[in-house]
Amino acid sequence: MDRRYAQYREAIRGRVLPLAYVDLDAFDANVAAIAQRAGTMPICVASKSVRCTAMLRRILDHSPQFHSLMAFDVREAVQLFNAGFNDILVAYPALSTVAHSGLCGRLREGARITLMVDSSEHVDYLESIGAREETVIPVCLDVDMSYRFPGIYFGVHRSSITTPEAALQVWRSVQDAPHVDLVGVMGYEAQIAGLNDDVPGQRTMNMIVRYLKHRSVKDLAERRCRVVEALRAAGAQLRFVNGGGTGSVETTVQEAVITEVTVGSGFYAPSLFDHYRGFQHLPAAGFAIEITRRPTEEIYTCAGGGYIASGSIGIEKQPKPFLPEGVKLIAQEGAGEVQTPVRYTGPEHLKLGDPIFMRHSKAGELCERFKTLLLIQAGEVVGEVPTYRGEGLCFV
Repeated sequence: MDRRYAQYREAIRGRVLPLAYVDLDAFDANVAAIAQRAGTMPICVASKSVRCTAMLRRILDHSPQFHSLMAFDVREAVQLFNAGFNDILVAYPALSTVAHSGLCGRLREGARITLMVDSSEHVDYLESIGAREETVIPVCLDVDMSYRFPGIYFGVHRSSITTPEAALQVWRSVQDAPHVDLVGVMGYEAQIAGLNDDVPGQRTMNMIVRYLKHRSVKDLAERRCRVVEALRAAGAQLRFVNGGGTGSVETTVQEAVITEVTVGSGFYAPSLFDHYRGFQHLPAAGFAIEITRRPTEEIYTCAGGGYIASGSIGIEKQPKPFLPEGVKLIAQEGAGEVQTPVRYTGPEHLKLGDPIFMRHSKAGELCERFKTLLLIQAGEVVGEVPTYRGEGLCFV
């Protein structure tokens, strides 16, 4: 018998499926492990990867080392402030949403919410709103951390700021904008933080990825340092310099200019984070779908399950069967919106109505499909908390 499967099955027996859950024992272990990986460096928690107010509060309550939040939308940041959080960095530039978010009113009430910019156009737009609202809007400069090898673009397309000169151009715009205040710099090295480098059966690709990561780490650190030093020399008073991600904690915290490192996906540890050479977190979040048909001796068809992750399309973006051990998706069908067939030939006696436990490819995206997270601890349900969706919140 699969003990973990039996334990989870008993914990959710009698509940309507599908449902999403968090194993608090694994979640708390991940929180502690992330704090240890960061050493003494303060940690900013990426809410995009959590999307549940109760779980965000559980992380911040673990230790003062978890000192701030990184939101993905300005409206979300305002909602988090309303819920009692403060010191929130919005990771992506906001335009039309700013005027309709209530941000300026919250800033006047003492909220510490910082918006992201990477161009003079961003600064000019925020200046117009700040002037109209008679409010100074704090901003953070997003520095591009992608790396260019001959014929290879290693990273993601975010900011156009790759040099100190480009950063200083935006800084000059801030100096001409009395209602905008530059308080921080951020650089997200996505290709290091979010790219597997120890995938079974992919020895050659793993070696290539490790080489590219190794080559880029030093140069990216120097880029971030040059930008920060140029801004400070030009008079910018920076409150923080943010960097990192779940997969790059160890390298980011070594940079002299860094004052905080961001972590998000590592708390739930979705399947895309299974294969890193430097760390391994515990699968803490997942969902259960119900077996409703058995078309053959080895195939069990479940209701729902097609919760596909965003980004470029590939099989790695499908949810991953988790329990019972040995359960697999059918390659020709994958995970479907209304039904997901799986193949299982293991020792567990499965019957109609039993759950199959799955893991999402990414972290917070799971919460977009469920209104609540069932909390499991020591094999028993100890609570149920709303996700953003359960609170009626939808930002993207």
